[in-house]
Amino acid sequence: MAEDRLLRVRGLLDSVRAEGRTALTAPEGKVIADAYGIAVPGEELATDVEEAVAFAARFGGPVVMKIVSPDILHKTDAGGVVVGVEGAADVRAAFHTIVDNARAYDAAARIDGVQVQELLPKGQEVIVGAVTDPTFGKVVAFGLGGVLVEVLKDVTFRLAPVDADEALSMLDSIRSAEILRGVRGQAGVDRWAVAEQIRRVSELVADFPEIAEVDLNPVIATAEGAVAADIRVILAESQPPPRRRYSRDEILTSMRRLMQPSSVAVIGASNEQGKIGNSVMRNLVDGGFAGDIHPVNPKADDILGRKAYKSVTDVPGEVDVAVFAIPAKFVASALEEVGRKKIPNAVLIPSGFAETGEHELQAEIVEIAERHGVRLLGPNIYGYYSTWQDLCATFCTPYDVKGGVALTSQSGGIGMAILGFARTTKTGVSAIVGLGNKSDLDEDDLLTWFGEDPNTQCIAMHLEDLKDGRAFVEAARATVPKKPVVVLKAGRTAAGAKAAGSHTGALAGDDAVYDDILRQAGVIRAPGLNEMLEYARALPVLPAPQGDNVVIITGAGGSGVLLSDAVTDNGLSLMEIPPDLDEAFRKFIPPFGAAGNPVDITGGEPPSTYEATIRLGMEDPRIHALVLGYWHTIVTPPMVFAELTARVVAEFRERGIEKPVVASLAGDVEVEEACQYLFERGVVAYPYTTEKPVAVLGAKYRWAREAGVLGGGT
Repeated sequence: MAEDRLLRVRGLLDSVRAEGRTALTAPEGKVIADAYGIAVPGEELATDVEEAVAFAARFGGPVVMKIVSPDILHKTDAGGVVVGVEGAADVRAAFHTIVDNARAYDAAARIDGVQVQELLPKGQEVIVGAVTDPTFGKVVAFGLGGVLVEVLKDVTFRLAPVDADEALSMLDSIRSAEILRGVRGQAGVDRWAVAEQIRRVSELVADFPEIAEVDLNPVIATAEGAVAADIRVILAESQPPPRRRYSRDEILTSMRRLMQPSSVAVIGASNEQGKIGNSVMRNLVDGGFAGDIHPVNPKADDILGRKAYKSVTDVPGEVDVAVFAIPAKFVASALEEVGRKKIPNAVLIPSGFAETGEHELQAEIVEIAERHGVRLLGPNIYGYYSTWQDLCATFCTPYDVKGGVALTSQSGGIGMAILGFARTTKTGVSAIVGLGNKSDLDEDDLLTWFGEDPNTQCIAMHLEDLKDGRAFVEAARATVPKKPVVVLKAGRTAAGAKAAGSHTGALAGDDAVYDDILRQAGVIRAPGLNEMLEYARALPVLPAPQGDNVVIITGAGGSGVLLSDAVTDNGLSLMEIPPDLDEAFRKFIPPFGAAGNPVDITGGEPPSTYEATIRLGMEDPRIHALVLGYWHTIVTPPMVFAELTARVVAEFRERGIEKPVVASLAGDVEVEEACQYLFERGVVAYPYTTEKPVAVLGAKYRWAREAGVLGGGT
C-alpha cells in the first residue's frame, strides 16, 4: 500500500515537472491528499457550466466554486472563489463570474476548469503546512488559519516528519491553544484528527524532498474531525547539493586531536612583535602547552628559541594541529602541504575569505581539505583555547582558569566579550572556540565533542546561523540529557518570508523556526549575550531540582513581589504553602511579617531569622527550590547573610539534600562581594536585580525537564 502510494505521487510530480510547472492545481493536490489520507471535502473538476451544475446537484447542498489554473496560485486575489453557491442558476452565474475574473486577472493563464467542492460546516479554522527551511530542511507548521494566519502569526514549527505525540504537542504550543480546547461554551476540536493532518503532511514532505511547500489553509476543525478546505503544493525549482557528513566516530577522532593535541605547528610563526604569528607562538609557549610546538617560516631558522622549518612537510613526526597565521592568498598552497603531511586539523585565523566576498577562495580551501581529509576550523577566527591542555592557540589575550564551561562564538568580538566576562566573574572554562566562517567544523562538531568531554559541564554557543540545522539538532539531542546547552541565536529577521509562495512559507521567518526547533532540540535559548554567559556560569553550580515547588524567602516585601513576577515570567510554580508548613514558618517571623509564599521575614530581622527560615526551606522535602531576597541592613550585613546561607546549604549538601538556591541581594556595594562569595559556594546570587537569579533558575528547570532529570537528580 505504501509503495503504491509513493508510485502514484511520484508519477504525478514527474508529470508536473515535465510540463515545466512548480505549482500543482487543486485537483492534483487532491490526488496527493487522497494518497496520504489527508482529509479533504468531496470535489469535482467541471470543465463547463453544465458539468458544474450536475456536480453541485450531486453534493446536494451549498458548494464552494474555485478557479483551477496552474498559473493562478492565489485564487481569492484573482476573484476566483465563490462560497455558498446553491441552485442551478447560481451555479451557472458563479461559473461565468469565476472564469471572467480569472481571465481579467491573467489573460495568458491556462484555465483547466472550475472546482466544485462541498461546503464544509463552520468550525475553527487552522493552518497545517510544511516549508523547506534553508537551515533545518523540511519543517511542518501549525497555527490558527484562515484570515487570521498572517495577522496573528500564531504558528509553531517542528522538524518533519513528526510522530503522533509530537503532532499533538503542536496544538498546545501556540498562544491560542485554549481556543482549540473550547471556550465560552463552544466544543473543543477533535485534537487527534488535527494532529493526524499535521503528521500526514510531515510524512509527505519527508517522502518527497522536491516538495518545497504544502499549505492546508484553512483546515476546518470541529468536534467531529478536521478537513482541509484547500490544499496547495509547490515544488522546489532546484535541490541544494548534499553537505559532506561525518560519522560520530570520525568527528570525535578529529576533535580529540584538535582539543587534546600532542603537537602543534604554527604556519607563519614570527619573531616580530605585533604580528599574529608572533602572538600565537607566544601564547602557546607562555601558556605552558606541554606538547611540541613547531614554528614554520621559510625565512627564519629560529623563532622564540625553537627550530623553525621552511615547510610543514619538514616537521618531524606526527602533527595534530596546524595553526595558520599567514595572509589568505597563501593559505591554499600551505593547506596542500598540511594535507600531504596528513595533519588532521587546520586552524585558519586569516580573514579575507567568504566574509569579504571571496567565496571562490573559500571553496578552494574546502575542496583541498576534503580531498586530504583535513578538518578546518575557521577561517576568520581568533583561534581557540583548550584550557585543560594549557593550550592557547590564539592571537588574543591568554586565559588559563580551568573549569567546566565550554564557550563558542561565530564572531571574534563576541569571543573577546566571552573572555572578559570569564575573567571578571572567575568563570572556569574548558574551552573557548572561534568558529568564524564555519567553512567546515561547526557547532554540531563541537557539541558532539563537548558532550563527551569529561571536563565540560555546560556548553554555551553564540551563533548567527547554522549550516546544517538537522545535524545540530541531532547533536543537541544526544548532549542535552548529559549537560545543558545554551544558545544565543543572533539575527531575529524573517528575510525569507517575502519570497514565499504560500501562507506557510510567509510565516516561516528565520527566528520563528529557530525558536521552536531549538526548543524541540532541548537547548536553552538565551535572549542576549549577558544571559548566555550567566546561564553558562550558573547552571553547573545549581543541582537539578527534584520537583516544581518554588518558595521565596525575602527580607523585603517589594523584592518579594518582583521575585514572584520573575517566577511566573520564567514558567516556574510558586508552591501553595500547606497549613503545617505555614505554621512552621510563622514561628520564625515577626507578627507583622507574612507567611504564605513569598515568606516575608521583614528587613529588620537578625541573622538567626534568615538562617532558621532557610534551614526550614532546605529541610522540608515538599520544597524543591529556594529563591532568597536579601535587603541590606546593619542588623544582618551582606557578608553575614552570605556566610550563613552558604553554611546552611553546605550542611544540607553533606547530608545528601541538594536543592537549587538562588539569591537576589539589594543594598550598598558590599552586596557585590557577598554575591561572589555565595556563587563560589554553590548559591547563584546577583546584586541589584530580582530578574537574573530567577531567570537562571528557570533555565535550570528547562534543562532538567528536557533532560528528563526533574525529580530524579543528576
